[in-house]
Amino acid sequence: MRSLKLAAAASVLLLGAAAPADNNPPPDNRKLAHDIFRDIVEVHSVHDVGTKQVADILAKYLVDGGFAPADVQIVPEPKYPHQVNLVVRLHGKGKGKPVMWICHMDVVEAKAEDWTLPPFKFTEKDGYFYGRGTSDMKDEDAAVAASLIRLKKEGFVPDRDIIVAFTADEEVGLEQDGPAFLLREHRDLVDAGLVINPDGDSGEIVGGKHLDYVVETSQKTYVTYQLEATNKGGHSSEPRPDNAIYDLAKGLVKLSKFQFPFKNNATTRLYFQRRAMLEKGKRRADMLAVAKEPLDQKAAARLAKDTEINAILHSTCVATMLRAGVQENALPSRALATVQCRIMPDETVEGVKAELAKVVGNPAIKIAVPDMVVSAPESPPTPKLLGSVEKVVHSMWPGVPVIPAMAAGASDSIFTRNAGIPSYGVSGAWADVSDVRAHGRDERRKEDAFYEAVEFTYRLMKELGA
Repeated sequence: MRSLKLAAAASVLLLGAAAPADNNPPPDNRKLAHDIFRDIVEVHSVHDVGTKQVADILAKYLVDGGFAPADVQIVPEPKYPHQVNLVVRLHGKGKGKPVMWICHMDVVEAKAEDWTLPPFKFTEKDGYFYGRGTSDMKDEDAAVAASLIRLKKEGFVPDRDIIVAFTADEEVGLEQDGPAFLLREHRDLVDAGLVINPDGDSGEIVGGKHLDYVVETSQKTYVTYQLEATNKGGHSSEPRPDNAIYDLAKGLVKLSKFQFPFKNNATTRLYFQRRAMLEKGKRRADMLAVAKEPLDQKAAARLAKDTEINAILHSTCVATMLRAGVQENALPSRALATVQCRIMPDETVEGVKAELAKVVGNPAIKIAVPDMVVSAPESPPTPKLLGSVEKVVHSMWPGVPVIPAMAAGASDSIFTRNAGIPSYGVSGAWADVSDVRAHGRDERRKEDAFYEAVEFTYRLMKELGA
């Protein structure tokens, strides 16, 4: 995944209840989910290798599970033949546009010398499943595939089609991405009215308690700007006031002191309104104050002292890389800085670029956008959608609050939102906020949490299929 949601603050009032004992799928589906999970975790599906083997494994399970081969479409990308997508369809009664799950099959690289267990071997140990992808997101790939097969075997016919797109290359740059390719070249296969993206942990566990369940309804736009100062250069023995490094540095210092105005949107207003109920005292009052329109700037400033909350209160830009000069005895003729921005969904690339130019205050510093940018609007946190999710969540974890949230990072939902399809980050997975290992060493998923995610996915598919 390209990002995770906010972690819970330490001061929250824990209201969640322990999960009931009947949150498991039936034994045959449990075994199926386990076997799919095992088989795909042991595939080295990093960018340089590709996703074909994972797609082939999933396709075989789906056909063996009762799906007609015509409904299990393997779709390679001609430009990147080792990057393969898989689209499966459970036909419904045609009473509405399909609901689609998008699930990426690729993982980030893992080096055996960095792990205490083999990263591409499915290891069951001390109540956990270990291996690269066990929490990002081959656990959800397996949960979705097993749930779809369970529905098929039960003869369930939804009101509208249920589509699952198992996709390639979520973990690399925006120039190559499975959902983007499918929407561009095979829209007929993935033309849905609603998208569910289970990439990430929706449930937060703090101190062993189920705290809240987050539904991602929007995300900030990822934009990289390049700031460039140039100069005629010269010999270092004859320094001059006009130095490309100094000029760029002065602009970056100004940027370090700049802050975009605090603002909110439909998602963050509802997020703070519901999250306030888990807080107390001044923090609760401040959250309620920023849930209003217009928000209370002083309350926002107090909350923004928390780095993770600050990230969803406004656009942010930060310098992340520097390059300058060619040799130690030569004055630099060029100095470059990479400034990484995450901008609010309603803001534009050009608007932020103009603001950066104003802040830097030096027209000689050129500002460019060297990489592709994909922006997407907020998916409305509608009562209908949230109500459906709440129904399923509360059937398994009674009393846990369901809270919409805006991600500070990015996921594949940006492509489906950009294509005009409302998209929501909804996962059956719960994670202890003190033990998040996605992309890290000894990645793992708790065994009972995995099986709960399988059952949750099955129930949500039935609910949204109606």
